[in-house]
Amino acid sequence: MPQQAWSRKRERQYEKVKASQLDQGRSEDRAEEIAARTVNKERAQKGESKQRSRTSTDDVSPGHRGGKRSGHGAQGRTKAQLYADAKRQGVKGRSKMSKADLEKAVGR
Repeated sequence: MPQQAWSRKRERQYEKVKASQLDQGRSEDRAEEIAARTVNKERAQKGESKQRSRTSTDDVSPGHRGGKRSGHGAQGRTKAQLYADAKRQGVKGRSKMSKADLEKAVGR
């Protein structure tokens, strides 16, 4: 549920993002999390919050980014995204793998 510190504008933004996420098939909990993170990041970038991380203020806004990093485009995830997944999974030899090899190695 939205926090008390949010303005009416941020409450509307939260509800709109949450509805959008639900339309895309996300669970209720995940939709709420994404909506809250989006609103909080916007608040941090606009100077509306007391605390903010450097990445929140230096990064591209969620509204402008619009899923550019989601990896759901025609080409799928980028090689860098696949490499990061392989690194988290501890895949050996990942630095010499092609994008196709990395896709097979991470199993997605």
